[in-house]
Amino acid sequence: MRTHHEATFRASTVSLLAALALTGGLLTACSANASAEPASFATHSHSGSSESARQAEPATAETQLSSAMRTLWDQHMAWTWSTVVAFAEGSPGLDATVARLLANQADIGDAIAPFYGDDAAARLTELLQTHITQAIPVLTAAEAGDTTALNAALDDWYANARDIADFLADANPNWAKGELRKMMKTHITQTTGYAADVLTGDYEAAITAFDGAHAHMAHMADELSAGLIAQFPSRF
Repeated sequence: MRTHHEATFRASTVSLLAALALTGGLLTACSANASAEPASFATHSHSGSSESARQAEPATAETQLSSAMRTLWDQHMAWTWSTVVAFAEGSPGLDATVARLLANQADIGDAIAPFYGDDAAARLTELLQTHITQAIPVLTAAEAGDTTALNAALDDWYANARDIADFLADANPNWAKGELRKMMKTHITQTTGYAADVLTGDYEAAITAFDGAHAHMAHMADELSAGLIAQFPSRF
């Protein structure tokens, strides 16, 4: 049964042609692509000596995990934003941007291999990349004004997000299925929200909404890190 929020979203989706299915990057370890994050999303410190002191502290396994998790989430957010903007502006760089976003999903899948094995990594990558490619029927139906097809595409999109949450919950008892479903659904909702603002040219509102989405994903990253540390204490 659809929630009121989902029904409201569906009613306005025809005007959200860039409702790209851009899922949360979900697990540990920086990939070789970490340096490829767009410059506009790079983090710069202005805190002076206090930041230097923190950097001088020896990294623990826990802090390394948390940092790697945050990097994957930050890259996901950066390329999600870039993709939405490229789509809205008809940029010739759209295909390359989507390809980089898909690569981020593979990075996320590869990152769980040390914990859950190669088969699990491949399955997570498949789920995440499916989640992105499911944007195509959403966009096509929205552009055509085909409400029936649009509703069907959105049903698939939300179902895939639940599948991702369920996959992770089955892998780690410290990740509650209900909470993961809620976090994944929130990520989709926030993404479509700022995509709508971009499409209507309200970049100020889009940036404000993006900041909220980024904070949500940082929280999710920390929750996932905590779950891994709890499940594999001997590694930390």
